Amino acid sequence: MKLCILDNDILDGHLAEAYSSFGALFIRMFEGVGADWTMEVFNTQLGRYPASFDEFDAVLLTGSRADAFSDAPWAAELRRRVTALLEARKKMVGVCFGHQLIALCMGAPVGRAPQGWGVGRMTYDWHRPDLPHSAGRTQISLLASHQDQVFELPKGAALVASSAFCPVAAFTVGQQVFCIQPHPEFETAISAHLMDKRRGILGEERYAAASASLQHGHEGEHIARMVVTFLEAPAPTH
Repeated sequence: MKLCILDNDILDGHLAEAYSSFGALFIRMFEGVGADWTMEVFNTQLGRYPASFDEFDAVLLTGSRADAFSDAPWAAELRRRVTALLEARKKMVGVCFGHQLIALCMGAPVGRAPQGWGVGRMTYDWHRPDLPHSAGRTQISLLASHQDQVFELPKGAALVASSAFCPVAAFTVGQQVFCIQPHPEFETAISAHLMDKRRGILGEERYAAASASLQHGHEGEHIARMVVTFLEAPAPTH
């Protein structure tokens, strides 16, 4: 299994020192649940892509501080490439920004969440007990950090997780696409750091509640195992 990770941000300060990159976080996450894969990271903001996606079995899009609908040249180029990958039926995973960008390329509306930032540990209703490692599951709690979200399920997609705050929190498209808004790759320390940076924006009440939520942990490892099984399943037929 060979995974292409399109890293859509450049970490700075404490996060860069502690974690290097979002791409590195995903490598650590997958290795932590036993994925014996070859994984390569390409930074899209720097215009870096593989010479060919054909050598990869799947492509993962990380999060980003940017908007999926940004007019920045690098974001427009990423959307062009993702649209082509979708048309080629390449297996894909999108997380946060990646989730939004794939949905946008599929024609779904994406924009600023009217209720503001989603931060901290958030709990979602789980709608797909048929997915791997999901038997009997009705909810899942994960770490979120986003001010944009997908407003409607893309055409042909099946809803995986939702909440009142984030109605399209995760979706799949057959055996080809798995997208999720919260961050299974995050540690609670990353969430705490990001909330500290945005404390003034969040306001004291939301900051305090979200900070307190981190003590309850999260179920990112569950999503990691699910994604591993999803990607290792037979490729979709053309």
